[in-house]
Amino acid sequence: QVQLVESGGGSVQAGGSLRLSCVASGIIYRTYCMGWIRQVPGKEREGVALIAYDGSTSYVDSVKGRFTISQDNAKNTLYLQMNSLKPEDTAMYYCALGAYCYTRFPPSPRYFQYWGHGTQVTVSS
Repeated sequence: QVQLVESGGGSVQAGGSLRLSCVASGIIYRTYCMGWIRQVPGKEREGVALIAYDGSTSYVDSVKGRFTISQDNAKNTLYLQMNSLKPEDTAMYYCALGAYCYTRFPPSPRYFQYWGHGTQVTVSS
């Protein structure tokens, strides 16, 4: 059974940093894709970053140069390092797992079949 457990959210001032973590278990895909998706109440989910099994990555334009997605396969852990945070980054951030993704395209929530419960990130101005 796939389980994704996020941690690392919190409240920071604009310009600050946070690192999100997601511990994954029960991954069933050989050519998997993992990512971070965020959602603000009343708005659609937005793909933030994703990483494929081969290490290739994709980011939404608004976070390029500020956020970095990475994975530690030995620890089955996915990370999202978020620097230079802005108030518009405020959202619930979800870790997600899918069977495949195309990293030459921007990240999309539709790649993912499994989701964590989310961790809240709040950035104040």
